[in-house]
This record gives sequence, C-alpha cells and structure tokens, in this order.
Amino acid sequence: MTASFADLHARAAARKGGDAALEALLAAPKSAAELASIPDDRWLSDMTRRVFQSGFNWKVIDAKWDGFEAAFWGFDIGRCALMSDADLDALVSDARIVRNGAKIRSVRDNAVMLQDLAREHGSAAKCFAEWPAEDYAGLLEMLKKRGSRLGGRVGAISLRFMGRDGFVLSEDVCKALIREGVIAKEPTSRKDMAAVQTAFNAWRAESGRPLSDISRILAFGVDA
Repeated sequence: MTASFADLHARAAARKGGDAALEALLAAPKSAAELASIPDDRWLSDMTRRVFQSGFNWKVIDAKWDGFEAAFWGFDIGRCALMSDADLDALVSDARIVRNGAKIRSVRDNAVMLQDLAREHGSAAKCFAEWPAEDYAGLLEMLKKRGSRLGGRVGAISLRFMGRDGFVLSEDVCKALIREGVIAKEPTSRKDMAAVQTAFNAWRAESGRPLSDISRILAFGVDA
C-alpha cells in the first residue's frame, strides 16, 4: 500500500529542514492560459535544447545557445520543417552549434510534429496546455511517438522547463515510486506508466497539489 501524500510530504520536509524549507523548493507551474500563449517556436526551441543537452554537458549547450537560435532561424516552425538535406548537411558543419547529425535532424522532425499539432488543435501550445493532468503519461507517450528523440526523460524535462504541470521520472522519483510499491523498476511499459499515473492521480486528489509538486516531493524524500 502506498503512503499517503501527507506521509510523503512529512518525509521530504524532514530531509529538507521543515515544511517552510520544503515549500520554498517548489515552483508553481504556469496556468493553461499562460502555456497556450507561448509561441510554438519557443516550444521547438526548448525541445531542441533538451534534446541536445541529453547525454551531454548542459553548460556547453547553454553557452552556445545564441548560436543555436541563429543557426535555426529563431526556430521558425515553417522554416525548420522545410529544411532540405542540404540544409542539414550545412548545419553538421556549423560551428555555432553542437554538430550531432541525428540531433540536428530531430529539429526538422519536431517542427513537423508541432505543425501537425497546430493544425489539429489551433496551436501546439494549446495542445500542451489543454492536455488533462490525469493523463499526463499520455502526453509523454504522444511526444515519444510523434516527436523525435523526445522519449525517456527528454520530453518531460522540456515540458517542465516550459512550465507545464507534470512529473519527471528522475532517478530519485523512480526510487520513491519503487519504495512505495507503485512500480518494480524504472517504468518503460504502458502498464508501468499507467501505474505511475494512477498513483500521481491519487496523491493529487488527496492533496490538491499539482503533479510537479508531488514529483519534487517524492524526489526530496529519497535518502541520499
């Protein structure tokens, strides 16, 4: 039987120096209206940033980010979606960015995905903003299936940085979920992700907290 949210909160507070100290570590997600107002090029920009940071030194990517913005035309969705093979070849030789061919190609693929979502929902931002919290796992699955290199934690990290409420299945969050008997190992199957979503939904209903708070509190409650 999983612990109550109150028990999870108490465990995390004890590790972080009390309730006030724990609460100071939490950050409120953006509202649906705030998310929906973000231009789709900013979503592509952040997705690209997280894709390039994955398995790489984040500080290097951050230091070169102005170069990325210039090389990809400010992440204009239409322009990036229409990149030719010659454009991609040129970017592989562009010293302004990290020259990883597979990750560079993901920009075109993800621009196409965002275009498709915009046609279906009015904007990609609106899709992300209106996706129900009780099926956040479904949003992550959609990004993995329809996007490029957005599986694992990459899509979730991008959504977190953009301010979308949700959970990130970091190493510590997974340890906490295993400790609570929600999963037996890092979740990779739909069955495991459904179990994770069910647990988060229960803690959300109990506490009235956003998923991001619950995710961070789980992580903060893991022993070093």
